[in-house]
Amino acid sequence: MRKSALQHKHTTSVSDDRITPALRTVFNILQAWEVKVKHFGVLLGVSQPTMHRWKANPAAAAKANSRDLEERLSYILGIYKALQILLPDPRSADSWVNRPNTAAIFAGRTPLQRILGGKVADLYEVRRWLDGQRGAA
Repeated sequence: MRKSALQHKHTTSVSDDRITPALRTVFNILQAWEVKVKHFGVLLGVSQPTMHRWKANPAAAAKANSRDLEERLSYILGIYKALQILLPDPRSADSWVNRPNTAAIFAGRTPLQRILGGKVADLYEVRRWLDGQRGAA
């Protein structure tokens, strides 16, 4: 059976017992990237009420048992990691998502605008592009 693009080797499963700390970490990453709270739900693929409930109680997300959420968390964590490797200065790494980028994948938009498309595939493509930039295949 052929694997879909989203089952690519870059996808790292986040098990139920790791959803809570992963979600807390992702909330911290999104804050460091200066993502508006109203956009957190888009990036996590959930409604605003659900996102606010999870922000108040990250353990509630583990009960959702969602493969989609696992993938989104994994890709955001992977994007963060790649940026830390490519741009060792934390301020540069964190601000990268808000700077217009001329690479074809971004077409002059910011990486944040790209991932705010709301699809898991948007996160995947940015993660894949960053991994290519750092020579990880």
